[in-house]
Amino acid sequence: MPIRQITIVGTGLIGGSFGLALKKHKFPGRIVGCDRAAVLERAQAKGAIDGGESNPIDAVRGSQVIVLATPVGAIVDLIGHLGPALPANTLITDTGSTKAEVLAQATKTFGKNAGQQFLAGHPMAGKEQSGVDFADADLFQNAAWFFTPAPGQDVYAGLPGEFLAWVEKIGARVATLDANEHDKLCAWISHLPQMISTALAATLVEEYGKEAPLLEAGGRALREMTRIASSPYSMWRDVALTNKKNLQDALWKLEQRLAHIRENLDTRELAMEFERAHELKKLSLPKQGIAEKSQS
Repeated sequence: MPIRQITIVGTGLIGGSFGLALKKHKFPGRIVGCDRAAVLERAQAKGAIDGGESNPIDAVRGSQVIVLATPVGAIVDLIGHLGPALPANTLITDTGSTKAEVLAQATKTFGKNAGQQFLAGHPMAGKEQSGVDFADADLFQNAAWFFTPAPGQDVYAGLPGEFLAWVEKIGARVATLDANEHDKLCAWISHLPQMISTALAATLVEEYGKEAPLLEAGGRALREMTRIASSPYSMWRDVALTNKKNLQDALWKLEQRLAHIRENLDTRELAMEFERAHELKKLSLPKQGIAEKSQS
Protein backbone atom coordinates (compact mmCIF):
# COMPACT_ATOMS: atom_id res chain seq x y z
CA MET A 1 0.00 0.00 0.00
CA PRO A 2 1.51 3.37 -0.99
CA ILE A 3 2.38 5.78 1.80
CA ARG A 4 -0.35 8.42 1.78
CA GLN A 5 0.73 10.51 4.77
CA ILE A 6 3.94 11.00 6.73
CA THR A 7 4.23 12.81 10.05
CA ILE A 8 7.59 14.37 10.89
CA VAL A 9 7.95 14.97 14.62
CA GLY A 10 10.60 17.66 14.94
CA THR A 11 10.64 19.98 11.93
CA GLY A 12 14.11 21.39 12.47
CA LEU A 13 17.15 20.96 10.23
CA ILE A 14 16.81 17.20 9.66
CA GLY A 15 13.03 16.93 9.77
CA GLY A 16 12.55 20.06 7.67
CA SER A 17 15.14 18.92 5.14
CA PHE A 18 13.45 15.52 4.87
CA GLY A 19 10.11 17.17 4.15
CA LEU A 20 11.69 19.41 1.50
CA ALA A 21 13.50 16.44 -0.06
CA LEU A 22 10.29 14.39 -0.28
CA LYS A 23 8.49 17.27 -1.97
CA LYS A 24 11.36 17.87 -4.38
CA HIS A 25 11.21 14.22 -5.42
CA LYS A 26 7.43 14.27 -5.92
CA PHE A 27 6.15 12.46 -2.86
CA PRO A 28 2.42 12.29 -3.70
CA GLY A 29 1.05 12.21 -0.16
CA ARG A 30 0.58 14.68 2.65
CA ILE A 31 3.39 15.70 5.03
CA VAL A 32 2.36 16.72 8.54
CA GLY A 33 4.75 18.41 10.95
CA CYS A 34 4.79 18.28 14.74
CA ASP A 35 6.63 20.97 16.66
CA ARG A 36 6.05 24.26 18.45
CA ALA A 37 3.54 26.50 16.69
CA ALA A 38 6.14 29.08 15.65
CA VAL A 39 8.40 26.38 14.17
CA LEU A 40 5.50 24.80 12.29
CA GLU A 41 4.62 28.17 10.81
CA ARG A 42 8.16 28.61 9.45
CA ALA A 43 8.30 25.01 8.22
CA GLN A 44 5.06 25.41 6.29
CA ALA A 45 6.14 28.78 4.86
CA LYS A 46 9.36 27.14 3.67
CA GLY A 47 7.36 24.35 2.02
CA ALA A 48 8.67 21.51 4.20
CA ILE A 49 5.21 20.44 5.43
CA ASP A 50 1.61 20.72 4.32
CA GLY A 51 0.27 21.37 7.80
CA GLY A 52 1.12 20.83 11.43
CA GLU A 53 -0.01 19.99 14.93
CA SER A 54 1.77 20.74 18.18
CA ASN A 55 0.28 17.71 19.93
CA PRO A 56 2.03 14.49 18.79
CA ILE A 57 -1.10 12.37 19.21
CA ASP A 58 -3.01 14.69 16.88
CA ALA A 59 -0.09 14.99 14.46
CA VAL A 60 0.27 11.25 13.85
CA ARG A 61 -3.41 10.60 13.23
CA GLY A 62 -3.94 9.13 9.77
CA SER A 63 -0.22 8.70 8.96
CA GLN A 64 1.26 5.43 7.75
CA VAL A 65 4.82 6.55 8.64
CA ILE A 66 6.02 8.65 11.58
CA VAL A 67 9.55 10.07 11.47
CA LEU A 68 10.97 11.07 14.85
CA ALA A 69 13.52 13.79 14.06
CA THR A 70 14.25 15.06 17.56
CA PRO A 71 17.21 14.65 19.94
CA VAL A 72 17.75 11.05 21.04
CA GLY A 73 16.30 11.47 24.52
CA ALA A 74 13.04 12.78 23.08
CA ILE A 75 12.99 9.94 20.52
CA VAL A 76 13.14 7.36 23.31
CA ASP A 77 10.33 9.13 25.17
CA LEU A 78 8.18 9.50 22.05
CA ILE A 79 8.43 5.80 21.17
CA GLY A 80 7.09 4.92 24.60
CA HIS A 81 4.40 7.61 24.43
CA LEU A 82 3.15 7.14 20.87
CA GLY A 83 3.78 3.45 20.27
CA PRO A 84 0.99 1.90 22.34
CA ALA A 85 -1.64 4.19 20.78
CA LEU A 86 -0.75 3.48 17.14
CA PRO A 87 -2.46 1.02 14.78
CA ALA A 88 -0.41 -2.10 14.10
CA ASN A 89 0.05 -1.10 10.44
CA THR A 90 1.77 2.20 11.30
CA LEU A 91 5.57 2.45 11.06
CA ILE A 92 7.70 4.61 13.35
CA THR A 93 11.23 5.42 12.25
CA ASP A 94 13.77 7.85 13.66
CA THR A 95 16.84 9.90 12.77
CA GLY A 96 18.72 9.61 16.06
CA SER A 97 22.51 9.66 16.19
CA THR A 98 22.68 6.62 18.50
CA LYS A 99 20.72 3.45 18.08
CA ALA A 100 21.15 0.89 20.88
CA GLU A 101 18.94 2.67 23.44
CA VAL A 102 16.43 3.68 20.77
CA LEU A 103 16.07 0.09 19.55
CA ALA A 104 15.85 -1.18 23.13
CA GLN A 105 12.94 1.17 23.80
CA ALA A 106 11.21 0.10 20.58
CA THR A 107 11.59 -3.57 21.55
CA LYS A 108 10.18 -2.82 25.00
CA THR A 109 7.24 -0.90 23.49
CA PHE A 110 6.33 -3.17 20.57
CA GLY A 111 7.62 -6.54 21.77
CA LYS A 112 7.56 -9.22 19.07
CA ASN A 113 6.04 -6.71 16.62
CA ALA A 114 9.02 -4.36 16.79
CA GLY A 115 10.20 -5.48 13.34
CA GLN A 116 6.86 -4.53 11.78
CA GLN A 117 6.24 -1.29 13.66
CA PHE A 118 9.66 0.29 14.12
CA LEU A 119 12.64 0.99 11.87
CA ALA A 120 15.72 2.45 13.56
CA GLY A 121 17.52 4.92 11.29
CA HIS A 122 20.26 7.54 11.26
CA PRO A 123 21.01 9.83 8.29
CA MET A 124 24.67 10.86 8.29
CA ALA A 125 23.87 14.39 7.26
CA GLY A 126 23.66 17.73 8.98
CA LYS A 127 25.06 21.21 9.39
CA GLU A 128 26.55 23.20 12.23
CA GLN A 129 23.41 25.36 12.14
CA SER A 130 20.17 24.06 13.58
CA GLY A 131 16.54 24.82 12.85
CA VAL A 132 14.17 24.72 9.91
CA ASP A 133 15.52 28.02 8.56
CA PHE A 134 18.61 26.09 7.46
CA ALA A 135 16.70 23.10 6.04
CA ASP A 136 17.86 21.99 2.59
CA ALA A 137 16.15 19.67 0.10
CA ASP A 138 19.56 18.37 -1.01
CA LEU A 139 20.93 17.70 2.50
CA PHE A 140 20.78 13.91 2.05
CA GLN A 141 22.29 13.74 -1.44
CA ASN A 142 25.04 11.06 -1.41
CA ALA A 143 24.83 10.82 2.39
CA ALA A 144 24.81 7.44 4.11
CA TRP A 145 21.52 6.65 5.86
CA PHE A 146 22.11 3.87 8.37
CA PHE A 147 19.38 1.47 9.46
CA THR A 148 19.83 -0.92 12.39
CA PRO A 149 17.26 -3.72 12.14
CA ALA A 150 15.56 -5.38 15.07
CA PRO A 151 16.37 -9.12 15.37
CA GLY A 152 14.90 -10.94 12.38
CA GLN A 153 13.63 -7.74 10.73
CA ASP A 154 13.68 -7.53 6.93
CA VAL A 155 14.00 -3.79 6.34
CA TYR A 156 13.32 -4.19 2.63
CA ALA A 157 9.89 -5.79 3.07
CA GLY A 158 6.50 -4.14 3.51
CA LEU A 159 6.19 -0.59 4.81
CA PRO A 160 9.84 -0.37 5.93
CA GLY A 161 10.90 -1.30 2.41
CA GLU A 162 8.66 1.37 0.91
CA PHE A 163 10.14 3.96 3.27
CA LEU A 164 13.67 2.88 2.31
CA ALA A 165 12.74 3.34 -1.33
CA TRP A 166 11.88 6.99 -0.60
CA VAL A 167 15.14 7.42 1.30
CA GLU A 168 16.97 6.27 -1.82
CA LYS A 169 14.81 8.49 -4.06
CA ILE A 170 15.93 11.60 -2.17
CA GLY A 171 19.56 10.68 -2.87
CA ALA A 172 20.72 8.92 0.29
CA ARG A 173 22.70 5.66 0.31
CA VAL A 174 21.06 2.99 2.46
CA ALA A 175 23.25 0.74 4.61
CA THR A 176 22.28 -1.64 7.42
CA LEU A 177 24.31 -2.73 10.43
CA ASP A 178 23.90 -3.90 14.00
CA ALA A 179 22.88 -1.20 16.50
CA ASN A 180 25.90 -1.72 18.77
CA GLU A 181 28.24 -1.72 15.78
CA HIS A 182 26.59 1.48 14.58
CA ASP A 183 27.12 3.23 17.92
CA LYS A 184 30.78 2.23 18.07
CA LEU A 185 31.36 3.32 14.46
CA CYS A 186 29.60 6.65 14.93
CA ALA A 187 31.55 7.35 18.11
CA TRP A 188 34.64 7.41 15.88
CA ILE A 189 33.42 8.95 12.63
CA SER A 190 30.86 11.45 13.97
CA HIS A 191 30.83 11.96 17.73
CA LEU A 192 34.61 12.14 18.25
CA PRO A 193 35.10 14.78 15.51
CA GLN A 194 32.42 16.91 17.21
CA MET A 195 34.20 16.69 20.56
CA ILE A 196 37.54 17.52 18.94
CA SER A 197 36.05 20.61 17.31
CA THR A 198 34.34 21.67 20.53
CA ALA A 199 37.51 21.19 22.59
CA LEU A 200 39.67 23.10 20.11
CA ALA A 201 37.26 26.03 19.89
CA ALA A 202 36.80 26.19 23.67
CA THR A 203 40.58 26.11 24.21
CA LEU A 204 41.14 28.89 21.68
CA VAL A 205 38.52 31.05 23.40
CA GLU A 206 40.19 30.43 26.74
CA GLU A 207 43.65 31.20 25.34
CA TYR A 208 42.86 34.25 23.20
CA GLY A 209 39.38 35.43 24.17
CA LYS A 210 36.16 35.21 22.22
CA GLU A 211 36.79 38.37 20.19
CA ALA A 212 40.20 37.39 18.80
CA PRO A 213 40.25 37.27 14.95
CA LEU A 214 41.41 33.65 14.96
CA LEU A 215 39.43 32.26 12.07
CA GLU A 216 40.55 34.96 9.65
CA ALA A 217 44.19 34.60 10.66
CA GLY A 218 44.17 30.82 10.89
CA GLY A 219 42.92 30.21 7.38
CA ARG A 220 41.00 27.31 5.93
CA ALA A 221 42.37 24.58 8.22
CA LEU A 222 41.23 26.31 11.38
CA ARG A 223 37.86 27.21 9.87
CA GLU A 224 37.24 23.59 8.87
CA MET A 225 38.30 22.19 12.23
CA THR A 226 36.13 24.58 14.25
CA ARG A 227 33.13 24.79 11.91
CA ILE A 228 31.00 22.25 13.78
CA ALA A 229 31.93 23.70 17.17
CA SER A 230 28.78 25.82 16.89
CA SER A 231 26.57 22.72 16.82
CA PRO A 232 23.85 22.78 19.51
CA TYR A 233 24.57 21.23 22.90
CA SER A 234 20.91 20.15 23.16
CA MET A 235 21.53 17.49 20.52
CA TRP A 236 25.02 16.42 21.56
CA ARG A 237 24.07 16.08 25.23
CA ASP A 238 21.81 13.15 24.37
CA VAL A 239 24.42 11.63 22.05
CA ALA A 240 27.01 11.70 24.84
CA LEU A 241 24.59 10.22 27.36
CA THR A 242 23.44 7.37 25.13
CA ASN A 243 26.87 6.51 23.68
CA LYS A 244 29.05 7.33 26.67
CA LYS A 245 31.17 4.17 26.80
CA ASN A 246 32.06 4.17 23.08
CA LEU A 247 32.80 7.88 23.09
CA GLN A 248 34.93 7.62 26.23
CA ASP A 249 36.95 4.85 24.60
CA ALA A 250 37.50 6.89 21.43
CA LEU A 251 38.47 10.00 23.40
CA TRP A 252 40.90 8.00 25.55
CA LYS A 253 42.65 6.52 22.53
CA LEU A 254 42.91 9.94 20.90
CA GLU A 255 44.28 11.42 24.13
CA GLN A 256 46.98 8.75 24.13
CA ARG A 257 47.85 9.54 20.54
CA LEU A 258 48.06 13.27 21.24
CA ALA A 259 50.24 12.61 24.29
CA HIS A 260 52.54 10.49 22.13
CA ILE A 261 52.84 13.31 19.60
CA ARG A 262 53.44 15.89 22.35
CA GLU A 263 56.27 13.80 23.79
CA ASN A 264 57.90 13.24 20.39
CA LEU A 265 57.87 16.63 18.70
CA ASP A 266 61.65 16.43 18.27
CA THR A 267 62.03 12.75 17.37
CA ARG A 268 61.55 10.52 14.34
CA GLU A 269 58.30 9.34 15.93
CA LEU A 270 56.61 12.53 14.73
CA ALA A 271 57.45 11.68 11.13
CA MET A 272 56.10 8.17 11.68
CA GLU A 273 52.81 9.63 12.94
CA PHE A 274 52.49 11.65 9.74
CA GLU A 275 53.20 8.49 7.74
CA ARG A 276 50.49 6.59 9.64
CA ALA A 277 48.04 9.43 9.07
CA HIS A 278 48.72 9.44 5.34
CA GLU A 279 47.47 5.85 5.18
CA LEU A 280 43.93 7.02 5.79
CA LYS A 281 42.02 6.98 2.55
CA LYS A 282 38.89 8.91 1.75
CA LEU A 283 36.78 5.89 0.93
CA SER A 284 33.31 6.22 -0.51
CA LEU A 285 30.70 4.06 1.19
CA PRO A 286 29.50 1.29 -1.13
CA LYS A 287 25.74 1.18 -1.32
CA GLN A 288 25.54 -2.23 0.32
CA GLY A 289 29.04 -2.48 1.75
CA ILE A 290 28.18 -2.15 5.42
CA ALA A 291 25.02 -4.19 5.02
CA GLU A 292 27.02 -7.08 3.61
CA LYS A 293 29.59 -6.77 6.38
CA SER A 294 26.97 -6.86 9.12
CA GLN A 295 25.39 -10.00 7.67
CA SER A 296 28.62 -11.93 7.25
